[in-house]
Amino acid sequence: MLKKGLKINSILTGSCPRCHQESMYTGKNLYHPSYTIKMNEKCSHCGLHYVMEPSFFYGSMYVSYAVGVAFGVASFIIFYFFLKTNLKTAFIGICLTLLLAMPLIMRISRNIWINFFVSYDKNWKSILKK
Repeated sequence: MLKKGLKINSILTGSCPRCHQESMYTGKNLYHPSYTIKMNEKCSHCGLHYVMEPSFFYGSMYVSYAVGVAFGVASFIIFYFFLKTNLKTAFIGICLTLLLAMPLIMRISRNIWINFFVSYDKNWKSILKK
């Protein structure tokens, strides 16, 4: 289990970036089309509003591009160099990898994007008292 307080914990688990107490998403199954990116309005523990402004997560599209490229390069290396396939098969492998990983890439991109702007606060309870 990842240690609370690390951004990587929030990014990989999809937990609230401020308190790391609960998931930001309404559904755990990221391959269910209705729940892939459906988020709670705010954290029930620390009160952080996940959508800080309208269209906040549009910026995650840029992150999604980078994460998609990383997945594509990794799948190319696996198919072409480790599995010793030809370029056509490696290309098909890249396409299938990106298609199957699309919901994961979308969630990870959102998690990375919100973690650019919100940091872990071990004293998040004091925020609620104000």
